[in-house]
Amino acid sequence: MEPDTHIISALVEHRPGVLQRVAGLFTRRGFNIENITVGESETPGIARMTIIARGDDRVLEQITKQLNKLIDVIKVRDLEPSGTVKRELCMVKVHVPSEKIRAEIIQYANIFRGRIIDVSPETMTVEVTGDSEKIDAFLELLKAFGIKELARTGPTAMSRGSRTI
Repeated sequence: MEPDTHIISALVEHRPGVLQRVAGLFTRRGFNIENITVGESETPGIARMTIIARGDDRVLEQITKQLNKLIDVIKVRDLEPSGTVKRELCMVKVHVPSEKIRAEIIQYANIFRGRIIDVSPETMTVEVTGDSEKIDAFLELLKAFGIKELARTGPTAMSRGSRTI
């Protein structure tokens, strides 16, 4: 049976070493981080971490307890999937040997609400945001053209409505 995927949101002090301490906590406990994103929050000096991890409720409880013990961690919350907005960013550089292929890629980018962010004589770079399934579908279409380079952020998330962490 596949372990549950949990989206953990944490507010942390925005200073050097915090990410390392959080990652070290996971390593010491034998928990795997599927994905982690960190960035400024709405409050100066505070960063928001979104951590995607797999495990049962016991694992989630352990992760939450251990995170709360870290001095740089202000608040931790497990986000319910039904009450969460989750998005991912992907940049993909594709080989474009002809104008016909360039036009096809532009058409696919438009269908997936992507943006062309760079063009050269041999390549085109497209930016797409959305859920992981949307990005996977877009990449599947582009494979036939020859993906030269790919960068994905992994999901970041926040709760819906007026509820905050």
